[in-house]
Amino acid sequence: MAASTPNTSSFVKPEVLAWLLDGRNAALLAAAGFSLKAIFVKLAYAAGPVDAITLLALRMLLALPAFIWLIHKAGGEPLSRRDWLGMMVLGMVGYYLSSLFDFLGLQTITAGLERLILFTYPTLVLLLESAWYRKPISGKLWVGMVLTYLGLLAAFWHDLVHTEASMAVLIGAGWVFLSSLTFSAYYLGTGRYVKQLGSMRLAGLAGAMASGFVLGHFLLVRPVSSLMTLPLAVWGWALAMALFSTVLPIWLAARAVALLGAGKAAAMGTIGPVLTIVFGWMILAEPFSWAQLLGLGLVISGVSWISHSKST
Repeated sequence: MAASTPNTSSFVKPEVLAWLLDGRNAALLAAAGFSLKAIFVKLAYAAGPVDAITLLALRMLLALPAFIWLIHKAGGEPLSRRDWLGMMVLGMVGYYLSSLFDFLGLQTITAGLERLILFTYPTLVLLLESAWYRKPISGKLWVGMVLTYLGLLAAFWHDLVHTEASMAVLIGAGWVFLSSLTFSAYYLGTGRYVKQLGSMRLAGLAGAMASGFVLGHFLLVRPVSSLMTLPLAVWGWALAMALFSTVLPIWLAARAVALLGAGKAAAMGTIGPVLTIVFGWMILAEPFSWAQLLGLGLVISGVSWISHSKST
């Protein structure tokens, strides 16, 4: 089944819609949306006292109507029990565990380091593909991975130098690496289901499942009344996160996987770390150094090398 697309031609020019739905552009726009998420999280943390699970619950609560709309708009045949189980696993791994680990990490590390750690997920996709399909990794791909992780070490050094709480940086980076690992597993899963369900329906189902897991977690550890005491600014940043860093990029990423494949779509988002570091410096006043610039260059070079090696 071909990836489904929304009927937006009535209010979007055909040439704009064609550009938006191109696989490469969808991957780049998804990366840009995901890159802004760390900025929104940091701004929400600064706007008032809010913990990771509460902020994540706000994000998914506000995004849930859009996920339901995507499911309704896409339509399609009823799912089998096996498909429902697959959607539950994708929702739990991709946008529940991955997001929770990421939000926990952002409490102690900069947005720039967070994005660079997450940006290594093409290497993890490659490793997971190799382990799952028992395919050896070529020497050229190993070169790309070495470059990527050398860059990550340089960026990590930047955070250690500019932060007094070194142990907090280590713990935060560990949480974000777990987020990258779980998101890599989600990416591989979307490659299996997107052609069967279509990008809209897949994004809606996985997002709705994740919302259920997140809200269930929140209700187990926090009273509902705690949401009403949050500052309005926290709600505002959570809404921006739900729209521009959750619903739209989830759908765009699913479409990119449908058109390009999981590995190539994952490697297309080189703009993400650049935007996060620039916005972190401009909006959050995060420190910037040559070590971070070196790390950024090495990570992008490594991921680009992997993308080129796989395509050839």
